Amino acid sequence: MLTNVYIDGFNLYYRAVKNTGFKWLDLGRLATTLFPHDEIQSIEYFTAYLSNRPGTEGSRLRQLVYLRALQTIPNLTIHFGQFRSRTKTRPLVARPDMYVEVLDSEEKGSDVNLVTRLLMDAITENYEQAVLISNDADFAGAMLCVKNELNLKMTLVSPDPDEKYIPESLRNAATYIRRIRKRHMRESQFPDRLSDDRGEIIKPPEW
Repeated sequence: MLTNVYIDGFNLYYRAVKNTGFKWLDLGRLATTLFPHDEIQSIEYFTAYLSNRPGTEGSRLRQLVYLRALQTIPNLTIHFGQFRSRTKTRPLVARPDMYVEVLDSEEKGSDVNLVTRLLMDAITENYEQAVLISNDADFAGAMLCVKNELNLKMTLVSPDPDEKYIPESLRNAATYIRRIRKRHMRESQFPDRLSDDRGEIIKPPEW
């Protein structure tokens, strides 16, 4: 079945990858591991560059290396939102009557970009099956449109292996549901070293 995969990058990272040794995740291999009998036409990956804040330099550098590795996957496209930082006033937990200023960073744009791409590809009959890797309930409306209005298969892949964390709205919107398990990630790692037209790409030692 002709299949496009749409990946909510931060949801995948925080729900499945963050506290594991599988951060060097080859999303092309993950897609074929999860759907070995389907034709993976395209993989659309939605993320944002990490904000440039003190203490985050290592994370930013590792992200850049990983994004470069992802760009070696021929059928994968990266779509960028952006982080916006601003100062907000928040109460202290122990003293709700006292307030402090904190620097709050929010990722903007990725969800809208994903929904737009998912629906445009459906309207132009670009796939027979859409696969969404996320468990963000905000995508339920777009999924229902793909399934019910456009009569295409809409498969949800939850990054969380525990079924109880899949929102009911997503269950109702999906034609099929799958879950990412550690074995899927273990089988879908990049080699420690790979290359592109700029030279060698080396897995971050922290990973």
